[in-house]
Amino acid sequence: MKNNLLKYFSFLFTLTLISCGGGGGDDGGGSGGGGGGPVVNPPGKSTLTAPANSETCETGTSVSATQSEVTFTWTASSDTNTYDLKITNLNTSVVINRTALTSTSTKVTLDKGVPYSWNITSKSTASTTTTASDTWKFYLLGPGIVNYAPFPADLKTPASGSTVTRDGDGKVTFTWDGSDPDGDSLNYTLYVDATDGKQTPPTAQTDLTVKTLAVALDAATTYYWRVKTSDGTNSSYSIVYSFKTE
Repeated sequence: MKNNLLKYFSFLFTLTLISCGGGGGDDGGGSGGGGGGPVVNPPGKSTLTAPANSETCETGTSVSATQSEVTFTWTASSDTNTYDLKITNLNTSVVINRTALTSTSTKVTLDKGVPYSWNITSKSTASTTTTASDTWKFYLLGPGIVNYAPFPADLKTPASGSTVTRDGDGKVTFTWDGSDPDGDSLNYTLYVDATDGKQTPPTAQTDLTVKTLAVALDAATTYYWRVKTSDGTNSSYSIVYSFKTE
């Protein structure tokens, strides 16, 4: 009797193994058909070549008493189909865009005696990602200019549209960067107010040789700020940023 029972359970155990083995084979077959699609690389970063960064003698090709045609060139970037060129008038913040460029060179007519910044954005039809180049600045030569005004300051913090937490003393720290095409030493004046960023600042915020300053501000207030840059002969003003305090 015992032998018969052992044979019976052995038979059931063998059936179980066969059943499990069959299921495993099906799973293995299903997993073998996978495989990802082709890898899509984002466009590479282009390198700017001309006009040169901080160029003060960019003449272009004169087309009138007030304008010149400037040739912009840059290197080809990998995995790129088209390029967008962005040129910004640093005095007025007016932007000129040239989009869907398929070559690495283009000509644009600009006003003389004006500072500009420019950069290139690389784009690919195979990717939604875009890649921006560095941003360069230059002055387009104007008639009779001996000493160029400094480039308008780049405002860093607080960022425009941000909400800022004051420190324990109720202060907000402002930072910016400045440069001069002639290599002159620079002084800065920080404008901060709740009106338009153009109200006369206190003496403590004028003729600064540093590029950062902490200023006591009220809570729950919208402020506007900008920076005046001077080389002792000429001056320039940045654009105006706004932010809120908590």
